[in-house]
Amino acid sequence: MNKRNSIGTVGLPVRQGNPELASLVIPVFNEDGNLLNLYSEIHGVLEKSDFPWEIVYVDDGSTDSTWQLILDLHRKDSRVRGVRLSRNFGHQCALIAGLRHARGDVVISMDGDSQHPPKVVSALVEEWRAGSKIVNTIRLDPPDVALFKKITSRFYYRLFSWLGGVNLREGMADFRLLDRQVLNDILDFKEDPLFLRGVVQWVGYPSTTITFQGRKRLSGTTKYTLRRMLKLAWHGVSSFSLIPLRIGVLVGVLASILAFCSVVYAIYSKVVSGSAIPGWASTVAILSFLFGILFIYLGLLGEYLGRVVVEVRRRPRYLVSELVGVEDTERQP
Repeated sequence: MNKRNSIGTVGLPVRQGNPELASLVIPVFNEDGNLLNLYSEIHGVLEKSDFPWEIVYVDDGSTDSTWQLILDLHRKDSRVRGVRLSRNFGHQCALIAGLRHARGDVVISMDGDSQHPPKVVSALVEEWRAGSKIVNTIRLDPPDVALFKKITSRFYYRLFSWLGGVNLREGMADFRLLDRQVLNDILDFKEDPLFLRGVVQWVGYPSTTITFQGRKRLSGTTKYTLRRMLKLAWHGVSSFSLIPLRIGVLVGVLASILAFCSVVYAIYSKVVSGSAIPGWASTVAILSFLFGILFIYLGLLGEYLGRVVVEVRRRPRYLVSELVGVEDTERQP
């Protein structure tokens, strides 16, 4: 991965000129307390930029006044466009919906809770001008972040990088810039669910990374509960790796070897000493342990088969119920 420096990205051709249009894609779910402040901040930053821009808000089935605020912003500023989903399909699906409706030749995705600072957008575009087709960000958490979150986040990113075969660094989420060519390729992926964080690293285009200081949420509470984070983590691992199933095969082979050795030892003890083998309790405990492992891996196998069933159904990832400032030129994926 290319490193960022003060004059651009090393070894890549520097682009001349500006993007014809930069699209900001922002999925939101019950963010009426953050929406206006975020728009004002984005407007204040990008009005000083030297490139045209638009904002594509994706309302992921909000039950508050989020969609009404998007309509009001569109009436005030035609560069604000909106996509409303029929229900809550989840952050990743909402993000894909926004990416499909973005028109820019550079597309920047960010969260709608004000934790991603808009001032970083100009730095992302500068790295694109320096030749990078993917510009990732790494969030530097404030000192008061919970220890549990730090430990679990570090563990997951390392585990995914090992299992999935792609380098997903700690703090690397969905705040990034994608060149239009990269985005078009990613939108051709038909797998469901689509784990964007992994796919972006997998496609292999020239990329670089910048860091930013994370901010606290301005209003409301996080929509990423522990259950949703675990679900996203499992989708990421199962999308990119068959290693969990291969570990099951390895455990089965080792258990078979252990069982064979136990049978040989039992026969030997009976023939040589003529005595029965003591320790039935320990034998039952070992068998219970092995059957537990067996059922765990049957569950894993069921999860992978479930993903096949989802793929075969070919259901759309999301349904759009309403658009504002957006032409409905694409069919659902």
